[in-house]
Amino acid sequence: MHYSKYFPVDVVNGEGTRCTLFVSGCVHQCRGCYNQSTWSLTAGQLFTEQLEQQIIDDLNDQRIVKQGLTLSGGDPLHPANLETVLKLVKRVKQSCHGKTIWVWTGYVLDELTAEQRLILPWIDVLIDGKYEQDKADLSLSWRGSSNQVIHYL
Repeated sequence: MHYSKYFPVDVVNGEGTRCTLFVSGCVHQCRGCYNQSTWSLTAGQLFTEQLEQQIIDDLNDQRIVKQGLTLSGGDPLHPANLETVLKLVKRVKQSCHGKTIWVWTGYVLDELTAEQRLILPWIDVLIDGKYEQDKADLSLSWRGSSNQVIHYL
């Protein structure tokens, strides 16, 4: 898996202060997407065990208490990302007591494949649905367009 950006301290992509990872790879390619540079599966850098450990360390760092991890993109539920993302969320839940995991995806919850659904028991919030430019609404919390749904799992 590749990733575009990692922010060890982020206050705009989920509730509270979080660590945020923008993965690469998106089949949706929504018109008006603000993150088009993440569409290619090979955009950015290779996700490594060192970065995985850095995320765990950042989540457990008590100097700035983080509420959890945010995964966005690209699309964390892209089939090519699933194995690495599932490994990461499991490790966060096992190593970072009380941290929440938020995931943004262009896929819709009811249409997830069996493989994509494997992540659901490990995450706390799923924001689903493609960004639709004609339904854009800046007043929405955590969503860019009104068709997107926040699922508290």
